Amino acid sequence: MGEYITASLLLCYTFYATNSTFYEMSIYSPSEETLRITVLLLPESSMMVLASVIDPMRAANRLSERQCFTWRIVTTHGKPVDCTCGIQITADGMLDIDTTGDVLFVVSGFNQYNYIGMDEITLMRRIAPRFQALGGADTGAWILGKAGLLEEKNVTTHWEDLEDFTTSFRRSNVQPDRFVIDQPVFTIGGASPTFDFMLHLIRARLGYPLALEVASVFVYDETHFSTDAQPLVSLGLLNDFEPRVTRAIRIMESHIDEPISIVGVAEQLAMSSRRLEKLFQQHLQCSPGAYYLRLRLQRARKYVTDTLLTMQEIAIRTGFNSLSAFSRSYKKHYQSAPSDYRAEATKRQVS
Repeated sequence: MGEYITASLLLCYTFYATNSTFYEMSIYSPSEETLRITVLLLPESSMMVLASVIDPMRAANRLSERQCFTWRIVTTHGKPVDCTCGIQITADGMLDIDTTGDVLFVVSGFNQYNYIGMDEITLMRRIAPRFQALGGADTGAWILGKAGLLEEKNVTTHWEDLEDFTTSFRRSNVQPDRFVIDQPVFTIGGASPTFDFMLHLIRARLGYPLALEVASVFVYDETHFSTDAQPLVSLGLLNDFEPRVTRAIRIMESHIDEPISIVGVAEQLAMSSRRLEKLFQQHLQCSPGAYYLRLRLQRARKYVTDTLLTMQEIAIRTGFNSLSAFSRSYKKHYQSAPSDYRAEATKRQVS
């Protein structure tokens, strides 16, 4: 495992070294100075995202036996906030005109606009120039975008929101990468990509050996490049056991709105559809067609619960040839019509 971590981080270190001009005079420059990070945390954020920001810094400080990083958590009102898991996080302060640091790192999750108003958005835009870098993890990019800080920038957000984010921020170049750095802004897709970004930051500022040690502390052996695409489904060990199945699923993911036939999937893998059927039954205990439908319905559920798209638009975006076909499939899978499912989800959010 150690050899795998070493190889993965070495590849990323080589990428950094060959692109060093990009990182000169930035938070990614080699430096022994303490980097001060201010985390703006919104309610309904993921505990895993927050931990992926803070714990790598803590480990870097401990392993290097010096204060490489300091961090401070602020909220819009200075009061504690609840993460999605129900754990309450105490704030060190309030986002205000005196908020300072080297990096302003926005961490948000569900319903981000419910927890930050235009006054705070305007304040962020006003104080942004005093930071060397601005970043957003998970839906944090939406906050930065609302503040007008992502125009003409290469950006990303969580894969579930990429399409809607592109529609909302047409002056940004939205990419499906795990994390994107476009000076002085960085945006990150989710928890695991946040850990990747923090390892990248440690590696750039403090060197490859320390980044390797931090990764090893957390037994983190899946280091990724920033440009690795975010998967719709995290396939984990399945790829080690049967990479042909994972490749088939990736093909399906790229054809959600315009479904490809199972025969077409098999052809891209240079195998027969019968062989593909056997592989899916062996490893996933279902047919490729059933898995593909489930994948499309999972995307549809995200649209139903987290957007205001009409059911007709959702049907089109998930590859159904009619609203009635979509409704039938959705009700069969989730035991509720999509409109009823949305109403129940809205009721739960309000309560």
